[in-house]
Formats: sequence, structure tokens, C-alpha cells
Amino acid sequence: MKKTICFYFQVHQPDRLRVYRFFDIGKDSHYYDDFANKTILRRVAERCYMPANQLMLDLIRQHKGAFKIAYSISGSALDQFVRYSPEVIDSFKELAKTGCVEFLAETYSHSLSSLISPEEFKEQVIQHSNTIELLFGKKPKVFRNTELIYSDKIGAMVADMGFSAMLTEGAKHILGWKSPNYVYTNAINPRLKLLLKNFNLSDDIAFRFSDRSWAKWPLTSDKYVTWLSNSLEKDEVVNLFMDYETFGEHQSASSGIFQFLKYLPEAILSNSNFEFCTPSEVSVKHQPVAPLHVPFAISWADEERDTSAWLGNELQNEAFNKIYSAEKKVKASNNASLLADFRKLQESDHFYYMCTKFFSDGAVHNYFNPYDTPYEAFINYMNVVSDFLIRVDKTVPEKEVETGTIIAEKTKPKNKSKK
Repeated sequence: MKKTICFYFQVHQPDRLRVYRFFDIGKDSHYYDDFANKTILRRVAERCYMPANQLMLDLIRQHKGAFKIAYSISGSALDQFVRYSPEVIDSFKELAKTGCVEFLAETYSHSLSSLISPEEFKEQVIQHSNTIELLFGKKPKVFRNTELIYSDKIGAMVADMGFSAMLTEGAKHILGWKSPNYVYTNAINPRLKLLLKNFNLSDDIAFRFSDRSWAKWPLTSDKYVTWLSNSLEKDEVVNLFMDYETFGEHQSASSGIFQFLKYLPEAILSNSNFEFCTPSEVSVKHQPVAPLHVPFAISWADEERDTSAWLGNELQNEAFNKIYSAEKKVKASNNASLLADFRKLQESDHFYYMCTKFFSDGAVHNYFNPYDTPYEAFINYMNVVSDFLIRVDKTVPEKEVETGTIIAEKTKPKNKSKK
């Protein structure tokens, strides 16, 4: 049986918040930096999405269907494509027509809801799956959680929703001596198969490709195929998972990243022992070797491979708990505007900006952070949430809270700091 290469790309753009000051609370309920969101989205579309999609389409045609890939596109990104760059949606539809591209399900708002609210988590997954089916013609069979977050409990919820497989991180502290280059199963519900990211080989492209201080620079397609061959000498499948923005945005076109991608499939396929498969195909082709026990949530991020990038300090946890305290009221309100804002404010990026890791992973956090400090990110976010909670309280009758119809905090929002 041929060894398997599985390429998956995450596509996401957050709804960035405008500078929202203390004195805006209760007066102005427009929270988003529309100019920044439009400017960044169109820039990334020009540098990454459009040229990368065209290259992927050319490669699929060139290799007559032997080259296969998968995408997970957040609802946040899809909404911005529709608003600011609809040609990107059209280019993904062209890829969908080839039959060589699989689109995965995730939370619509790229949220951390799986860690706190099973109800909200399921609603967002259903919303996202329906949107993907509407746009690209097929309902997703494989799930990819925000930031590759996974635990036994989360996996069991995903299995109950009918997904056949789920992607997550091949974290060392979970695998121990085991290899990420096999298919595993959820420890609670073995019907759910797990595809684990090979983070070393993925990060060689995503993070180290243009790093001239890297001992193995420059990375060529032939060199990379040698590494793949070594990894699959005894193993079965290498899952290469990375941000799609790697191509042209995080790694600029001048670094040679598109040329590398252009010649990589040919270099891989010329080795007769390799073939490309989508995640669904991997889950069918390879039998699981063992259950994977993950009692505490893991993710792709930082050295810890846990959730500390988003929920590792008091600022993050206060903000996280505050927004979810409004869930019951928001849903009882039946107010579409409130629900839309509630979900946009759940995006994991908002909490990532509040991270206070300044050492081993500080450079990575700073690259993605529009704020000067985590404290600035926290204050801005909490100002927005304070206004949002005022709107929620005005919309939902107080008597419903008092009679116990809604279970939520009956507290006035506290403004921690002026800005």
C-alpha cells in the first residue's frame, strides 16, 4: 500500500475591533474596524488567496487529479470574502468543481466554544456545515476544531454530530513514544478517527521556510521529499496542516514559497510509493492503530500545545467568561444583530491578543497582534463587551431573568479601566 500525504490548509480572517474607548460605551455600538478588515482582507487575497488558489487549480489539472488537498475556511473569513473580495469565493468554487478538494467543518466564528458551551459549539458547527454545503455543494464529513483544539470529551461531541474523522495536533506530551504518522481513534467513541498533524514537517514550511538562520535553509522540494521518505519509512501517513496564509503572506512570494509549492507535488508523486489523499480518504484508507487518550485539551499553539495561548492568564479568562455569561440572554432575545455580535466576539483571535507570553513564543504572538500590549487588547475588548452587555440587558426583559427563565449573571458590567 502506498504511503499517504495529506495536505490541509486553514483559512481564517478575524473581525478586528476598532479602538473602542470607555466613553463610547452606551453611545456607539459599532465595534469593528471596517477599514482594517477590508484593507487586510484584500491585501491577503491579492498576495495569497488568489495566486495560491490558481496554483492549486493548475497543479490539480497538471497531475490529472493525483494532487489532492483540503481546506477549513472559517465563517468569519467567508463573511469577509462575500463583503470585500467575492472573487475569492469564486476561486474556491472552481477548486471544489475538480473533485480533488475537500472542505472541512469547524466552528463558524472560529471560536473556543467547545471548551465552555456544548450547545453553542454544536450550533456553530451546524451553521458552518450548512454554509459550506451551500457554497461548495458537499456537506463536510471531517471536522477541524478552532486552533486544532481537541480532547476526549470534544471528540465525543464531534462523533455524536456524525463526523467520521477529526484533525488535531500530534502533541508530544500526548503521543509519548507513539508516532503522529498513523490514524488513531477517540478514546470515548472509537467511531471517530483522528488525523494528527506532523508539526515538525508542517512547521518547516509554515514557519521556517524563509528563515536564513535555519541550519537547513534553503528548503527545496527534493530535500523535503527526502524528509517525507524518512518519516514514512515505517509509518503510514504524514498530515501536513498549516495556515493557507503561509503562501504569499506569512512567507512572501519573494522567498520562493510559490516556486516550492509548484514543484512539490511532482517531486512527491515521482516517488512511486507516495500518493495524496484528502482527510476523508485517509480515514477510509488507513485503519486506526490505537485510541488516543487526551483528558485535557490540546492545540497546535506554542511549546505547550495546550490552550494557554488563549486562556493562560487572568485577563483572558475574565474576558472569556464575561462574553459567554451572555449566551442564555442573547439566545432568548431572538435578536439577529445581538447573536451576530455575540459570535464575532467569540473569535479566538481576541483572546490570543491578550496573551502575556513574552519568551519562547513571544515573537509569534507579536506577529499576529495589532495591539501594542496584551493589556491594551484586554481593555479594548472589555469596553466593547460592556456595551454589548448593556444592549443585551435592554433587549431581554428583566422579569425573565427574575423568574428564572434565563440563567445568566444578573450583574451590571464593570468597567475595569478607562481608555
